[in-house]
Amino acid sequence: MSQPLPLNAETLWAILKEEMSDREVNELVWYYLGYRYDRESQQWDNQGVEESWRNDYPEPPDFIENRPPTVKLTRSIPKENKQLLKEKLDFQGYKIGEFGPRQTRRATMANWLLSYMQQHNIEL
Repeated sequence: MSQPLPLNAETLWAILKEEMSDREVNELVWYYLGYRYDRESQQWDNQGVEESWRNDYPEPPDFIENRPPTVKLTRSIPKENKQLLKEKLDFQGYKIGEFGPRQTRRATMANWLLSYMQQHNIEL
């Protein structure tokens, strides 16, 4: 991924409404975690990734398919930012019976991105 999608409400809603592919959502989070793909060497460069992420995941993890990296992502959201989807986007969650692990993980990723925006003063 060379240039990520813009971090804005439209992008976050596209994640929540499943208008973006799982791959696109993963790539967006990977980018903001610091992972970069070097097309020349055909390898991931993780030098911009925070050390604990780099140690646990030398290559970017698939957050949709794997629970452990999503748990780590959840834990990396500061306590004061845990409810940002509700506070900033008025996201009320998914209806019972209409969601599973995939939707929950996408919501976690959207919330992490919103937290990233908050921490880096990126306007919604």
